[in-house]
Amino acid sequence: MENDTFVGDILILEGLNVTSQSFIPTFIFLLLIYIFIIMSNIGLVVLIFRSKSLQQPMYLLVCNMSINDVFGATIVIPHFLRDLLFSDSERYIHYIDCAVQAFCVHLHMGASHTVLMIMAFDRYLAICNPLRYAAVMTNRMVVSLSVAAWGTAFVLVAILVGLSIRLSRCRSVIFNPFCDNPSLFKLSCESILINNIYGLGYTVVLLGSSLCSVTLTYLRIAMVCLSSKNKALNSKALQTCTTHLVVYVILVLSVFLIVILHRFPLLADLRNAVIYGLQNKEVRQRIKTLFNINKVT
Repeated sequence: MENDTFVGDILILEGLNVTSQSFIPTFIFLLLIYIFIIMSNIGLVVLIFRSKSLQQPMYLLVCNMSINDVFGATIVIPHFLRDLLFSDSERYIHYIDCAVQAFCVHLHMGASHTVLMIMAFDRYLAICNPLRYAAVMTNRMVVSLSVAAWGTAFVLVAILVGLSIRLSRCRSVIFNPFCDNPSLFKLSCESILINNIYGLGYTVVLLGSSLCSVTLTYLRIAMVCLSSKNKALNSKALQTCTTHLVVYVILVLSVFLIVILHRFPLLADLRNAVIYGLQNKEVRQRIKTLFNINKVT
């Protein structure tokens, strides 16, 4: 009885496909990426809160993204580092830990979309309605919007993961380097129709609202810039929007690729290379953001 319970609560992770020759470079590379993400983002938050000139809505929203980046990196990378130190037969995780990790992974991704939508709205007001910007985007409004962004993501993800953990389990192997919602419901032999319906609805609502709002926002900004002969306005629009748009495109591509790789298991070997390639681009973009803020100060 105890053995049955133990086996049912312990899951085996696929782990990273790393050869013995590339183990040390991979470990060092991931560790350096993690240290950089933590130090750069925490440094960014400290810099913004210590400088009164940077305590503005746009930079407070940047703080949201930095905190979310630290949250997302801490969910996954230390887990990867630990797994690299163990053999394939020892890469296991408790079911409850797997469920928590899946919830946090999806919360990170959901909050990324909702916060980036708020940032797009902020840029729209700043460029298209500059006279109303100070009256609308107060620090209090930023806090309210941030709470709404994280709260919405929390509720949607709680339902998403909750539908998966209600299922009984007949498998114990997760064919993924980390836990996410598809990994959880694939452990069950029950019907996952409800999970698929809600998962599809969740993806459509989150990605659909995100894509529509960001696309319409930037189309409006582009129209204002094209109709204006003010070079200073156009330059400001490019400077403030480029970083946001690049990070958003990387995020959307990451989500689409992860969904596709889950739907087509034969492509699973490409998952690690694709995700890390995109993450590396995002790291470089964060460096540019940090340097831009340092120039402002």
